[in-house]
Amino acid sequence: MRALSYFGPNKVKVVKKPDPKIEHPNDVVLKVTRAAICGSDLHLLHGMVPDTRVGCTFGHEFTGVVEEVGKTVTNLAKGDRVVVPFNISCGTCFYCSRGLSANCENTNPNSDVASGVYGYSHTTGGYEGGQAEYVRVPFADVGPMKIPDDMQDEEVLFLSDILPTGYQAAEMGEIKGGETVVVFGSGPVGLFAMKSAWLLGAGRVIAVDHVEYRLEFARRYAGVETVNFKKVPDIVSYLKDQFEGRGPDVCIEAVGMEAEGSKFQRFLGMMFMQAGVPVAINWAIHTVRKGGNVAIIGVYGPPWNLVDIGTAMNKGLTLRMNQCNVRRYMPHLLKHIREGRIDAKAIITHRFPLSDAPEAYEIFSDKKDGCVKCVLTPGVAA
Repeated sequence: MRALSYFGPNKVKVVKKPDPKIEHPNDVVLKVTRAAICGSDLHLLHGMVPDTRVGCTFGHEFTGVVEEVGKTVTNLAKGDRVVVPFNISCGTCFYCSRGLSANCENTNPNSDVASGVYGYSHTTGGYEGGQAEYVRVPFADVGPMKIPDDMQDEEVLFLSDILPTGYQAAEMGEIKGGETVVVFGSGPVGLFAMKSAWLLGAGRVIAVDHVEYRLEFARRYAGVETVNFKKVPDIVSYLKDQFEGRGPDVCIEAVGMEAEGSKFQRFLGMMFMQAGVPVAINWAIHTVRKGGNVAIIGVYGPPWNLVDIGTAMNKGLTLRMNQCNVRRYMPHLLKHIREGRIDAKAIITHRFPLSDAPEAYEIFSDKKDGCVKCVLTPGVAA
């Protein structure tokens, strides 16, 4: 089969690889129909995530058609169309039984930090990803959700990750009716966090970024106010002034480990002297009002970052964070899509055949051509 393959920082190619096979009786093999490129894939591309191995295939946002079925699989049959959560979970362990599928203790033999994840660093299990013609899906009775017959793949594709991730971020903020929200980051996850904040009752939402076309897209798609942090003298002071000098009730950090805004922090992060660049986390801590909530959904690697925990403590903040527990949100968010409250596919700006995946990565990484979200179409010829 053809599949994207990692060749070191900033180098990916489409190569021939062996077709995946059933390795466990509860596996299925999918023929991939859509595979999105995620912002966290860019962290891998840029060499920011430890133990990202040459030869691995990225991709944790995908839909597909079941091609092969393991002998103990009961919920799926050949020909079923499915969307698959990015985290691999067993469904029965201590954490899965509490709805914390992102913290499954049985799917990642390499680390106690997170569950298994498709197409990511070997610190999350070393599973091959979905930016390929075929992909193996373990625990097939647990994760995949059948796509309704009357819905297209792209309508539900982002139930695999970024829509539940944005929704969980807003939920972790514990937004009450009429409360004010600032979202740091206007990428796909940030956009869905904004939409979700409105759904949960926010009274005012402001998006922060430095890429003008992304801010314009946020205004149009999510109906939010925006600010370019590079065009104000001090973003924290500016934002606090928007809320009577106190700051908003909730801040959502949807940027992650490659944040702009501090040359010192960025130097430490890019030199691997800390696990990413926590600029947006610190802005959120300093911006939110005393006693407010900060939700952190941007991706960071262990073990440590220069986060201003002392300010958070003295302001009496509640900080909540996790990888998204995707599976528990999928039915609820499918209903929002069906009933028109969220048009998830509307954030797709670029589509590429699998053979053009390296070009897609370049455009998405360099923020060219107004790119908000790239989707690969493995079954479509170049």
